[in-house]
Amino acid sequence: MGLVTGAWLVALGLLGAASLVIAKKPDAKKLIDKISPYQGWMGAISALWGVWTIISAILNIGMLSVAPVYWVSFLAVGIVELALGLLLGVGVLKTFIKDTTAQAKMDQTIVRLAPKQGALGLFAIGLGVWMVVAGFVFA
Repeated sequence: MGLVTGAWLVALGLLGAASLVIAKKPDAKKLIDKISPYQGWMGAISALWGVWTIISAILNIGMLSVAPVYWVSFLAVGIVELALGLLLGVGVLKTFIKDTTAQAKMDQTIVRLAPKQGALGLFAIGLGVWMVVAGFVFA
């Protein structure tokens, strides 16, 4: 984790909280417009990578006693990647998932997560910045 994860989270957060970011910084619209065509694929990849990160964090729970801040950050990255990834990549993910029951459960999850998209996006930006800083501090 570190620089690449942090940059990815910042980009994902910008997409997730695009309306909030543009309201505060109108000049950010140009940057967001450049990455928004890739939103679906970025979301799908993030959702899958988030699942893997959560599994890795659980398998490495022993780190909690040695480096608790790093482990909590590790788990938070996985959760945010999964949540924002589902929100942003639901269209792409549905093309690969043919089971109607699974699609219905995905739709239910999206309905529950959608009101939190802006907050998740802002949290992802903050967490991304933290991961870049932590990559230098804990390296």
